[in-house]
Amino acid sequence: MQTNFTAAQLADPHVAESEAILRKCVHCGFCTATCPTYVTLGDELDSPRGRIYLIKDMLENGRAADKETVTHIDRCLSCLACTTTCPSGVDYMHLVDHARVHIENTYRRPFKDRLARSVLAAVLPYPQRFRLSLKAAGLARPLAGLMKRVAFLKTLGVMLDLAPAVVAEPSASATPGVHAPKDKRVGRVALLSGCAQPVLKPEINEATIRLLTRFGVEVVVSAGEGCCGALVHHMGRENQALEAARRNVDAWLKVADEGGLDAIVITASGCGTTIKDYGHMLRLDPAYAEKAARVSALAKDITEYLATLDLPEQEARGMTLAYHSACSMQHGQKITLAPKQLLKRAGFVVRDPAEGHLCCGSAGTYNILQPEISAKLKARKVKNIEATKPDAIATGNIGCITQIASGTKIPILHTVELLDWAYGGAKPEEL
Repeated sequence: MQTNFTAAQLADPHVAESEAILRKCVHCGFCTATCPTYVTLGDELDSPRGRIYLIKDMLENGRAADKETVTHIDRCLSCLACTTTCPSGVDYMHLVDHARVHIENTYRRPFKDRLARSVLAAVLPYPQRFRLSLKAAGLARPLAGLMKRVAFLKTLGVMLDLAPAVVAEPSASATPGVHAPKDKRVGRVALLSGCAQPVLKPEINEATIRLLTRFGVEVVVSAGEGCCGALVHHMGRENQALEAARRNVDAWLKVADEGGLDAIVITASGCGTTIKDYGHMLRLDPAYAEKAARVSALAKDITEYLATLDLPEQEARGMTLAYHSACSMQHGQKITLAPKQLLKRAGFVVRDPAEGHLCCGSAGTYNILQPEISAKLKARKVKNIEATKPDAIATGNIGCITQIASGTKIPILHTVELLDWAYGGAKPEEL
């Protein structure tokens, strides 16, 4: 793609990076076939190629974002299916990240949108606030239907629908400390406790700690770590995202310097994609560039790390699983085989649903901010999963678990919960 940025514009490293990304696009349109919003809406501007044109026009002309551009960029799930498909290697992820920061800095949203985004940014990344808000949501849930009929309150009504009926109490797995291996130590890892996941489903990290310590791995939950920053990063709130990244870098490197680390293990693939990008996010910060790159190099999805432990093969369990590959897993981190291989080795039969490349519609806060598109994607995903006639569903991301569970009665669990059960843990309550 030909570009016409001025030398003054290219002096901005963010603009220079976006210009280099834009020039790689050859307008082939392969991305349209795998883009969930284009497949759903059929609008060229809701495809990666269409959004690339909008971003180019906005950045090249040095203008503030307008309503049309914001509408179509907001509809992007950041699922990154386009980057898997693109034959030219267009780095769409960093291009749309830059566009979202530009939108946040130059566009004034309607008050109801500003309010919804501010509430999400102030609550979701903080477990205590999130837990309290969910308990309050339980009291207000009867009003959800009424709220969704009022434009100003619609987003709050959607939030109430998504809130779980029962809110888990704080788990020991989220408390800073060291979990010693059961036998001889063969490894040492830090575990991201996270923000939304320990509130919505603390069983995931509990299963992770049990499984790792059972196989000789010491697990450290670091003091000072918290939300990875992904939620606000995808809203274009750059400063808040970078502060979260710096905090985690400091916390994890302190642990690494004190006793060494084989990996920083992450059980939410959406977080993993962002943490693996810390080196890029902080590349212009002289105090953190090298440290962030070190953390990104240590970051591993739980299935990536488990694949290095050579877990023993188990007898068949007589259970069929549909494996849902989260977008952040297959497109963001390019992890496609390890989860399924681990599950098969643990004795499960694993099936791949049709259209596995398409997003389920969760995408961080997308199912709150874009509920209509999200609902269509969820229905499509659930239909494909149910067609495999599984006993249960396995996946590696809390957002997908919450989203898909709201559309089917088939039990859905994190991959590590099933592996913990297969290797000596208790049977998950969902089963």
